Amino acid sequence: MATCPKCFGALTEHHRCPKGPLSRITDALFTVTVGAVIGIVLTYSSVERPVPALLLAAAALGAVLASAVRQAVSGRP
Repeated sequence: MATCPKCFGALTEHHRCPKGPLSRITDALFTVTVGAVIGIVLTYSSVERPVPALLLAAAALGAVLASAVRQAVSGRP
């Protein structure tokens, strides 16, 4: 069975790729932003006055974890 070179889906008679590149980029940026905000909120909930470096590290960790979960759930990079 042939596969689509863009989305790697099955190339059937009525095949259409699910999303364009702009939509995928906005979805990924939204996921990373939400993960960063969750990391910052969790830091503020556990530490009264967090150091800015701790906030930056928490935001980065939240963004990476959210992106990893998104990739694991969707099955695509």
